[in-house]
Order: sequence, then C-alpha cells, then structure tokens
Amino acid sequence: MLLGTVLVLLLAGAVPASAHAALRGTDPDDGSVVQRAPRHLTLTFTESVGLLDDSFRVFGPDQRRVPTGEAQHADGRSDTARVALSGKLAQGTYTVAWRVVSADSHPVSGAFTFSVGKRSATTAQVDTGPDEDPLTGGLHDAARYLAYLAAALLVGTVAFALLCRPADTSPLRRPLVAAWWTLLGSTAVLLLLRAPYEAGAGPAAAFDLSALERTLTSRPGLALLARLAVLLLTAAFLLRLSGRRDHHQPVMRAAGATLAVALALTWAAAEHASAGIQVPVAMTSSVLHLVATGVWLGGLVALLLTLRRASVDALTEVVPRFSRIAFASVIVLVVTGFYQSWRGLGSLAALTGTPYGRLLLAKLVAVTALLLAAGYSRRWTARLAAPAAAARTAVPERVAQPVGVGASAQAEEPGEPGESGGSGASGATGDGGEPREPHKPSGAPEPAPGLGDEDTRRRGLRRSVLVEVAVAAVVLLITTLLTTTLPGRAQAEAAQRPPAGALPPTTLVTVPFDTGGSSGTLSGRGTVQVTLDPARVGENGVQAVVYGADKGLVVVPEVRITFTLPSRKVGPIDAGVTDVGGYWSTNSVNLPLAGTWTMKTTVRVSDVDQVTVSKQVRIVP
Repeated sequence: MLLGTVLVLLLAGAVPASAHAALRGTDPDDGSVVQRAPRHLTLTFTESVGLLDDSFRVFGPDQRRVPTGEAQHADGRSDTARVALSGKLAQGTYTVAWRVVSADSHPVSGAFTFSVGKRSATTAQVDTGPDEDPLTGGLHDAARYLAYLAAALLVGTVAFALLCRPADTSPLRRPLVAAWWTLLGSTAVLLLLRAPYEAGAGPAAAFDLSALERTLTSRPGLALLARLAVLLLTAAFLLRLSGRRDHHQPVMRAAGATLAVALALTWAAAEHASAGIQVPVAMTSSVLHLVATGVWLGGLVALLLTLRRASVDALTEVVPRFSRIAFASVIVLVVTGFYQSWRGLGSLAALTGTPYGRLLLAKLVAVTALLLAAGYSRRWTARLAAPAAAARTAVPERVAQPVGVGASAQAEEPGEPGESGGSGASGATGDGGEPREPHKPSGAPEPAPGLGDEDTRRRGLRRSVLVEVAVAAVVLLITTLLTTTLPGRAQAEAAQRPPAGALPPTTLVTVPFDTGGSSGTLSGRGTVQVTLDPARVGENGVQAVVYGADKGLVVVPEVRITFTLPSRKVGPIDAGVTDVGGYWSTNSVNLPLAGTWTMKTTVRVSDVDQVTVSKQVRIVP
C-alpha cells in the first residue's frame, strides 16, 4: 500500500501532458522526390507550436541558403508551420532545418530532406539550426529551479501562518521576504532569457529589443508577466498581513488562497498542462498539485523556523495542526498525480525505457525518503502533543469537584495525608511529621513513558523536519528536470518519425562471393557491401564496395547489380553501376513499387571467373 502511494505521488511530479511537440508529417514527405518544385513547405505537429523569426532554414543542392517567406500557421491551425519558397528551385536535394516552440514552452528542432527532379549525387550535411547554448540553458534551468523553490516557500509560509496560527510569526518574516524577492528575480531572469532560450543563442541575445518584444507577446512571456503582476498583489497582501492582528480571519485566508491559485496558474497556463488532451481538467489538476506542494514543502520550512523559537506549550497546538494540513496535501498530491501520470507517461515500459521514466524512478527514491522522514516527524509530533492532550482530558475531573468560594486551589483529595491540615505548613509533612513531596493536583498527568523532556522532544522534531526540508529540495530539483524532459507518451509519438536531423534511411547489404578461382594476386573470395539509399519507392542511389578475403579493398573488372520484384513480375532492372575510382556507384535507379525485391550482385574477378549472388531487400513507400 505504501509503495503504491509513493509511486502515485512520484508520478504527480510529472505534471505532464503530451508534452514537447513531435513532428507528425511534412509536405513534401521526408526523403521524397517531387517532379515540380513545391511553392510551400508545411510541417504538422502533435500539438500547437509557436513560430520563431528563423523557424525555417532551407539549403539547396549547392549547400547555399534558399530565400523563404515568413513562417506562418497553415490554414489557421496552431499545430502546423508553413513557409513559402521564393524563386525557382534547381534540380537536386534540399535540406530543411526547422525550430519551433512547443505548447509547453520548450523549443524543439529537427530537419528533413526532399528532392526536386532527382536526388543529388551527394547530399549536403543536415543543419538542424543552432544547438542550445550551454550557458543560456544552465541559467534558464537554475532560474526555473529557484522559481519553484521560492514559490513553494512563499505559499507554504503564508499557509502556515494563516492555518496553523502560531502565536509568534516573527520567525516567518525573513523567509517570506526572501521567497518573494527570489521569485521576483527568477521570474525577471526567465523573461529576459526566454528569447535566447528559444533560439538557442547566448545570453547576450536577451538584450535584443525585437526578440524581447516577441517574447512579451508569446504565451510563455504573457504567463511570466502575469506572475509579476500576481507578485505585486502578493506584496500588498503580505504588508497587510504583517500589520494586522486579526490576520486569521476568513477574508485573509480567502485572499491568500486566491493569490496562491493565481500564482500556480502562471505555471499551468504555459507548461505541460496547457497542451494535449483534457486541458481544462489537466490545468485544474496542475494548479491543485502546485498549491499542495507549496503548502506541504514550504510549510516544512516554516515549521522548522517555528520550532527554534516557540515554546513547547505553543508547539503543542501548532504542530498537530500542520500535521493534519500536510496529510491533506499528500491526499491532493495522490489524486492529482494519479490523473496526471495516466495522461502523460504513456506506458509502464516508459519508466525504464526512457530518460523521463528513469528520472521518475530517481524521484521515487527521493519521495520514499521524504515520506519516511515525514513518518518519523509524525512520531515526534505525537510525543510533543501527548502531555497537552492528557492535560485536556484530565481538566473536567478537577472542575467537577465542589470547591467553596475562597477555598484553596491546592485542596487535597479526601483520604490524603494531611487533609485536615489545610494548606498550612503542616500540610507539607506526612503522618510522622516527615517531609513529603509537594502535592500534585489530581488532574496533572504523569509524563508518558519514553517521551523524554520537552527540549528532547523539540530537538527530535526539529532534526526530523530538517531532514524533510533537505529531501524536499532534492525532490523539487528532480521535478524541475522532469519539466524539461520529453515524457514517455511524447517520446513514443516522436519515435514514429526519423530522429531530428536524420538523413533518409539507407539499407546496407553484405554480399559474400566465391568464384572458385583467382586472378593474379586477387583471390576469388570476398564480400561486396551494397548501400541502397534511401530504399524507398522512386529514384535510389546504389554504392558497392568490394573487399577481398583479407578484408582489404580490392579492384575487380566488373560489378553488376539488378533488381527484380517477383510478386509483381517487375524486372530485372539494371542499376548500371559504374566504377568511380575505388567503388561502384549510380544515383538513378528507379524502383517503382514497394515490396521485397531480389537484388542480384554479379562480381567478375577475371575474364572467366565470376559469380552472381542473390539477396532480398525491402523497398518502402
């Protein structure tokens, strides 16, 4: 039961949807040969995407950049990207490098190729655009982590003050101020770094006014601006909270809850929950998850600070209240996590088969440690509250006894030694005049066995909460990494497409041969490695390299390759490979149908010694 709860709580940190856009299709198709030059290039994704000024870069057969129009959404659909091709395209292979911003605010990039008329003899190296700048990426990730940390501390400290009602809230003022300023600063940094982060540029690009203007009109930029506005309202709320003695009133709690929800919405509206299926439900779940995380983990810091200064009598009321609130927060995390894990993970196999899943397993270890520490803290909480609870149950017994007006509050029970001695000095001795221990009221509880003194209980609880705070920081760090990692469901969708920047697929066939003879120093045995590129319907390139018995390259008088499709009675089609100096090659073999073709390779090593070997190759549409 505990392991199941931990697993669900772990998956709650994913906050996923079908996150990170995956390329679903291109027009023209990747690796295709078209007879007429296209007027537009269109890409279709698994979710809505944002476009950049440099979303498309097209390179021609001569590896020079081809002029293009402005990137736009095709037919008003937010999950598409289209760019117009200007000018006349020459015959040959073109490389298209693209970069867009997925709905969860993370940039994605890739490349594909298409050919006009026929494929080029050599294909230009695919350029997928600028990689992520390490410094920009590091600063962006650090700012994200600080934002999560500060938001959790801000929400949790305010919730602790309003719901747990400590008598002295002065220890909470510094963390509140630090959390507010940290969240303000990290949000400003994220806003400035947004443009270079999307473009894969260095931090200096943050001061490009045109890029900053585009950021301020994008959905992630608007969410960050909204966060700044909420922080200004939060500052006014904190000032009012610190200046009022009646800050426990329902209106203050309602205002605090509203601000916490608004703050959480600035994350949910621009990240994973805003894309994919069931967006309204997902965003509601994400907001509840973020608020519950702040109340629990941020409240731990507030409790730790309170434990240092508050008296034990005050803690016997505050600590049990926080314990109940923390338990309710865990319940919320379990419920929202169950839904979000179903929505985003995709399959149980993704737990071990994807980087995202392995991060989840790492978080499982951290959350398990966190719950164990929480359980240990709960034991210290019970020890701290036990004497006060016993005293409360004993009070009615004392009050029920009749006490006359003016009677001593230290009156003894009937039958006790010295009951007739009143409260005078004789009441302090036994029957023989021997001193006896001062009398304790009947309602005073005996210390529970094994509880230790007050300072011991306080120190024990403080140590266990400190461990919780440390582990919680690790959990938030892993959560930050999860938000920038491709979830399992999205990775499965992306796997249906070639990897970003991949060249069209090729087929490599090794053909062993043995002519049974030799010609001079050339043995009659060896292998031919035949590469078929891209092994698709239409024009293909064929390259053949001959190796001798010693695995070294050899020169032979003739290599001939033909293709036959027996199921459709097509062929033989002669590839017409020619010796181009060290290997045999052609770029114009037209294979018109998909299916399993028979490739016959004939190798002649002398005027009389030759052999033909057949191999099966698969041609895809």
